[in-house]
Amino acid sequence: MSRTLLLLPGLLCDDAVWEPQIEFLAGSVHCEVPDYRSLTSITAMAEHVLANAPSATFALAGHSMGGRVAFEVMRLAPQRVEQLALLDTSYPPLGEGVDGEDERSRRLALLATARREGMRVMGRAWATGMVHPSRLDTPLFESILDMIERNTLDMFAAQVEALLGRPDAGRELSKIDCPTLILCGREDTWSPLRRHEEMHAAIRNSRLAVIEHCGHMSTMEKPVEVSSAFREWLQ
Repeated sequence: MSRTLLLLPGLLCDDAVWEPQIEFLAGSVHCEVPDYRSLTSITAMAEHVLANAPSATFALAGHSMGGRVAFEVMRLAPQRVEQLALLDTSYPPLGEGVDGEDERSRRLALLATARREGMRVMGRAWATGMVHPSRLDTPLFESILDMIERNTLDMFAAQVEALLGRPDAGRELSKIDCPTLILCGREDTWSPLRRHEEMHAAIRNSRLAVIEHCGHMSTMEKPVEVSSAFREWLQ
């Protein structure tokens, strides 16, 4: 029986965000993409992952919000995770004071836009900063909008609630001791490189991979480079 790799998608993403890696790794590992888009807390998402995993132990990769779910899986059941990959993600909770209120306002404003004008219109405004500038108005960018549009308003609202109430994963970093890949697009402005450098410094047995000419959506923007990093990580 082949090893299991659970691939955790981020905000408003589905299995399409991992499609290049699933195709690349076919035959070497059994890939599954959990669907927790309707759950309203990061902890509930992690519990869903653990309850529905097809094997007792597995490799685990999380992109963006999926990275935060991966941290929570590590907190709840570290003994089940053989290897960990964290892509274009971060670990702090919602900020206090003005910073936290600013983030809350931005997320709720996007939700209001989606309610008023639809998911695709909201997605076009939101996703503009998620990719390398060279990929705007390309078929790849349209595929990202297609993925966003496959989420319902209720799913979006649930995920916003989960992110606004996200736990502080910073206290978990030093506890991680399985082989860990930390990967980030050089031009990721949503989850910047400095956060990944901090995670790399705090997590034992971790390797940092920086993908050049790449924004936040690294798995789709640079599929060959990310898939190659995965193959090395899994070996």
